[in-house]
Amino acid sequence: MWSMPKSPITPATDTPAVRFAAIAGRIAERARVLGLRAPGFKTPPRRPGFDRTIRRVGRDTVVSVRVKGRPFGAVIADLIEGVVVANELTGVEASRARSELWEAVSSAELGGTAAA
Repeated sequence: MWSMPKSPITPATDTPAVRFAAIAGRIAERARVLGLRAPGFKTPPRRPGFDRTIRRVGRDTVVSVRVKGRPFGAVIADLIEGVVVANELTGVEASRARSELWEAVSSAELGGTAAA
């Protein structure tokens, strides 16, 4: 199975869309390693005025996140929370999943916190 290269993500060289795709890929990959369903990720949400929407179609879930004009840390938090919601995790399970998913996108890889 093909996996995304683990190169550092730097805001100076990558557009917000490229950063979004790279981080979403890392989160989805870690979710699968944890035995969770990885939702589909896209940007922006269809509904104007929303930072994050979650749509379910059968067992599939799509998490849509607004990137433009937001701190990139908020975008990452929305992606991670989308995995938690898609898998209907609560309590300790949700907390553990959040920690593991944040680890997948450690601050050393982010390079910065603001999206364009």
